[in-house]
Amino acid sequence: MAKQSSPVVSLQAPKDVSLSEIDGELGKIWQSYSATGDDGSFPVATRAATFSLIVYEPEETQHLLADLGFYTGPIDGITGPRMEAALRTAQETYGLPITGKATSEILQKLQEELTKKRTVAASDESSSVSPSYARDARGAGVADAIASQNPCRIIALFPVSGEDEGVTAQVSAYCPVQKQSRSTLICCEYITLRGTETALDRASSLVSSLLIGDLPKFLWWKATPEPNQALFRQLAGFSTCVIVDSSTFLEAETGLLKVQSLLEQGTHVADLNWRRLAPWQELTAEAFDPPERRAALTEVDRVTIDYEQGNPTQALMFLGWLASRLQWHPVSYEYEGGDYDLRRVRFVAADQRPIEAELAGMPTADYGDVGGDLMALRLTSTNPNADCCTVLCSETSGCMRMESGGGAQSCRIQQVSSLLDQKAENLLSQQLQSWGRDALYEESLAVSAQIAKLRDHSAE
Repeated sequence: MAKQSSPVVSLQAPKDVSLSEIDGELGKIWQSYSATGDDGSFPVATRAATFSLIVYEPEETQHLLADLGFYTGPIDGITGPRMEAALRTAQETYGLPITGKATSEILQKLQEELTKKRTVAASDESSSVSPSYARDARGAGVADAIASQNPCRIIALFPVSGEDEGVTAQVSAYCPVQKQSRSTLICCEYITLRGTETALDRASSLVSSLLIGDLPKFLWWKATPEPNQALFRQLAGFSTCVIVDSSTFLEAETGLLKVQSLLEQGTHVADLNWRRLAPWQELTAEAFDPPERRAALTEVDRVTIDYEQGNPTQALMFLGWLASRLQWHPVSYEYEGGDYDLRRVRFVAADQRPIEAELAGMPTADYGDVGGDLMALRLTSTNPNADCCTVLCSETSGCMRMESGGGAQSCRIQQVSSLLDQKAENLLSQQLQSWGRDALYEESLAVSAQIAKLRDHSAE
């Protein structure tokens, strides 16, 4: 069962302020609560003191939910129980399938309803489209869970379309109540900036000034990173680490190449999707740990990877990891497409043995929270005497396809238990504890990028 977030106390619900008032308004909050615990009426509240987190959120669902009164938490770009509850309420209200997920269907409906509400407000001065904020008792957000471990300052940037009318700002403060200390609240402060890309570009120096000095600074870029985009360059330039989630990349190969470009430029990048591969990597390595099977690893020359159709990034990264560990050099990449969105990659081993890999996107009736999750893996050999056949399968899929392709070889079959919670927001809270570079990730991604480049060449 997922760990429950602590109860949350709101010191300041989202409040509209001018850009010049941001620091002053936050200062007033902490002055008001710095000594209020003396008479026991309210615990002393202390502000962020560990790091700053910048969240770039191009998705507007959270804003729409707030504008229509469904969402009552901080506008921070971070999905969590509070926002999921708001989505379910909105979907129920509008007669849509109740999933708690930000689908294109609910997004379109929210846009339509807000347009209607603004039209009414324009003709009726007594109407208002401003949301009414209140504490949501249905559950704390993930940002609050982050704050409970590390009180931080979250600066959320929301690019919007339309005319450039400058940048609008909101400030708020929320505090999780700790069981071990009810006399002091350790709080997270939120700053929300909203405007067109051009307006946010102009505000990048403001973002820099709002970061807590001499402390780590993380940038969570919730889109494919754009090394040539001015705003991305500026934010990444003063960040300790840039965090991405490659499961959301619209073009897997292009996205991986952009991440590799950043690494080559010296930018520290962490990919939340890489963390989801840990159980598969551990079981693959464990399969060849016994002394009698170690030599068999050098016989592997056929690799088959099945993943949930839609995003091959996990499959490409896992293949890059496997090739980097076994010193396979990629020499060709063919995209066949078809019902299984087939990709074929060929390698040459250090001893000049040819290796072939097949990546297949498997159609599934119900997609999970993460696009492109690995479903099954088979390692085999064209040598009929080799004892290297290994099959790994996830809990949500059978091994039938992999077993039937094993030939006459006897295969070692294991079931992979995925991470308890693979949602990006929960992996983010773990990533914020790791400030160092991941050499294994960088070595593996370098090979994945080589594979991606071969596809570009084959398409020319």
